[in-house]
Amino acid sequence: MPQSGRLLLGVIVGPRGIRGEVKVKTFTEHPEDIVAYGPLEDATGKTCFNLELVGFAKSTPVVRIKGVADRNKAEALKGTELYVSRDVLPETEDADEFYHADLIGLDAVFEDGTRYGKILRVCDFGAGDMLEIVPEGQRSKAGVFIPFTREMVPVIDLEAGRVVLDLPEDFFAEPEKVSGAAGEMGEK
Repeated sequence: MPQSGRLLLGVIVGPRGIRGEVKVKTFTEHPEDIVAYGPLEDATGKTCFNLELVGFAKSTPVVRIKGVADRNKAEALKGTELYVSRDVLPETEDADEFYHADLIGLDAVFEDGTRYGKILRVCDFGAGDMLEIVPEGQRSKAGVFIPFTREMVPVIDLEAGRVVLDLPEDFFAEPEKVSGAAGEMGEK
């Protein structure tokens, strides 16, 4: 199955205990949903995993995988990515709701139609989703982060394969250096 037809739901981050249970970093809205979509596959699509939620370690789901009954087998799965077929996921309910995988690879253009680049990934560092966009012609894999807000990305057109950016004029400007600011606090 092509990768575009599958979504990454989680990654096994390590064993938990001695009975083969593993901790899973999830990319689902609700961490417990890692088990809600049926069997998951590895990146190759050749190995299938049947997961059962058995608890949480802090906020990380702990699952039991059918056929994995000891710590050694669980340890061997560390780093395994868990995928699901796109067609088993529910359609988004809101017009402003998207699966991250649907945004990756879309062209990013300015309102005048000028192409800026392609969306490499969608990240959330704690303050909301950010689009990482690799500018047109840039050779490095690192991109520019754009807040994924209605103000900065007013148009998301999945059918046309693009998003429209409306960035402030000074978005790409270098911040001014503040001189003499260090050590001034508390001097009165």
